[in-house]
Amino acid sequence: MSKNLFKGIISYPITPFLTGDGGVDIKTLEQLIDRLIQDGSHAIAPLGSTGESAYLNDEEWNAVAEASVKQVAKRVPTVVGISDLTTQNAVRRAKFAEKVGADAVMVLPISYWKLTEREIFQHYATISEAISIPVMLYNNPATSGLDLSPELIVRIIKEIDNVTMVKESSGDIQRMHRITQLSNAEIPFYNGSNPLALEAFAAGAVGWCTAAPNLIPAWPLRLYEASLAGDLKQAREVFYKQLPLLQFILKGGLPTTIKAGLQLRGFDAGVPRKPLLPLDSAGQNELAALIKQLDG
Repeated sequence: MSKNLFKGIISYPITPFLTGDGGVDIKTLEQLIDRLIQDGSHAIAPLGSTGESAYLNDEEWNAVAEASVKQVAKRVPTVVGISDLTTQNAVRRAKFAEKVGADAVMVLPISYWKLTEREIFQHYATISEAISIPVMLYNNPATSGLDLSPELIVRIIKEIDNVTMVKESSGDIQRMHRITQLSNAEIPFYNGSNPLALEAFAAGAVGWCTAAPNLIPAWPLRLYEASLAGDLKQAREVFYKQLPLLQFILKGGLPTTIKAGLQLRGFDAGVPRKPLLPLDSAGQNELAALIKQLDG
């Protein structure tokens, strides 16, 4: 396994919750991770937006991180999501992820006060100095409240040794081209915007971070394999077939739609944690139809 480069389909598991007390359902999480690996995922990324990381307390977060790494058991890489308002707690979580055996951490800076570039840079520098495993810089302005420019992203990766790769989720394909241009194509980048998957692979993305394999595991793999083989016709065909579902799960909110889709697949992963609500009946019917089209 490369120290600082993961390739292919990096899948996000949801975090299942128990009925009754609403605590984390570790057994179901373990089963879901096994499904994702058996279905061909190239890496597992727990505790991202899909995993409702923002809605977990520290004890729950620790439990999910440790259980996920243990269940993956080095069959594929594990990239643990790190996000917190404070650098102090982000460092704590990054250290914990390293301690339990994560292969890398994916760091999303989040903000109440709008952070300056100097503050963002120092946030990454402090986390990186605290651990020895690679750091994936994660830019997702829709959830973090911060939008990191390509220039800042490249500077962070060039100047902070342990930050070695970037996941771009702004939804702007030009960002990916700009990162490639600024870095002379030396920085591995990963697509984090489902509707841009085809364009991202064409732009040189080495991987796709996505929740879609929870519901349609074969389709993201087909896109990656066709792109890797340079078969643009096949890549277009498999992408546009899955695009309506990719758009639906993104628009409807990943924890909500993925948990509803798993239920439709016969896998009970519970419901999202409030204030998120389960998908309504109209949404369930639309999601069922989209899945059926891809199963046919």
